[in-house]
Amino acid sequence: MTRRSIGIIVNGVTGRMGYRQHLVRSLLAIREQGGVPLADGTSIWPEPVLVGRSESRLREIAERHGLTDWTTDLSAALARDDVEVYFDAQVTQQREKAIRRALEAGKHVYTEKPLAEDTEGALDLARAARAAGVRTGVVQDKLFLPGLRKLKRLIDGGFFGRILSVRGEFGYWVFEGDWQPAQRPSWNYRSEDGGGIVVDMFPHWQYVLEELFGRVRTVSCVTATHVPQRVDEAGRSYPATADDAAYGIFELDGGVVAQLNSSWCVRVHRDELVEFQVDGTEGSAVAGLRSCRVQHRAVTPKPVWNPDLPVTEPFRSQWTEVPDNEEFDNGFKVQWEAFLRHVVANEPFPWDFLAGARGVQLAELGLRSACEGVRLAIPELDL
Repeated sequence: MTRRSIGIIVNGVTGRMGYRQHLVRSLLAIREQGGVPLADGTSIWPEPVLVGRSESRLREIAERHGLTDWTTDLSAALARDDVEVYFDAQVTQQREKAIRRALEAGKHVYTEKPLAEDTEGALDLARAARAAGVRTGVVQDKLFLPGLRKLKRLIDGGFFGRILSVRGEFGYWVFEGDWQPAQRPSWNYRSEDGGGIVVDMFPHWQYVLEELFGRVRTVSCVTATHVPQRVDEAGRSYPATADDAAYGIFELDGGVVAQLNSSWCVRVHRDELVEFQVDGTEGSAVAGLRSCRVQHRAVTPKPVWNPDLPVTEPFRSQWTEVPDNEEFDNGFKVQWEAFLRHVVANEPFPWDFLAGARGVQLAELGLRSACEGVRLAIPELDL
């Protein structure tokens, strides 16, 4: 098998997502399987170039995985002829200027979301990428979750009939950092550092809703900072200035209404950290990260409201598990493989910078809706 090597800058590899999901579970996992196979027998072989600000942490990661190519000098990495792809997993505030440098260097760009801090910045990057003639991609990992892939299978098979509504619950309790360490970095809770759950999650909800159910046409949102004081990684107390919960209503094409709650201040009483209930005229489904359960109209029970009697219906047991029917790989890895095939073999890849800009737009309008207390229409974006 012919090996086609491709140099990839991984900027932000010392962070949680950059290291765990993108380096270890995606790029290194691709190498372990022998590369990304193409139809002509060629195998795409990623050659990671680790980039970050901490020399000691970069060295430690490289030695742990038998890698030798790392640097704290992004300019030097971008100047290399053997590097074709730039990937960004930095904090949002550092992303836009770094991507612009990569575009100026003529590199293809793949990036975590959000693409930029505001819609105009995201569109400007999309225009710059088009002018540079390079390929772009934005991580949209939720589309590749087993639970949502099963849900997509149901939609494509006509299981729901006419879809009426979507209800989503996402979140968990993030510890304040005093008596137990927080599971998320402290910058997530400071708006001045680009934090906030709307900025973090609404780009996800945008592509999930659009890809599965229809284009989002309006947004109405209420945000909250439920925990106003937190403790950072150094044990210092700080004011939480960003929203840690968001309650959104989205109107979609075809009259579908979606209600999505996102919170870092909720204790989990559901089977998975995120669940979507989809109700249609012919049937309903509840999908999570991995599982998906359904109930068809023909077997829907007939509950009767009576608060004076105990519940006798075993509601959960009346739903049927959707089988896997296939092997589901890590979602980040699957999208990495698709992007590399896009770069090397020109295979289709719809999740480009314009798609990423729509996610930034929804977050921006969601925050504006919460601030102004209004429902906002979502205009079409164009380059």
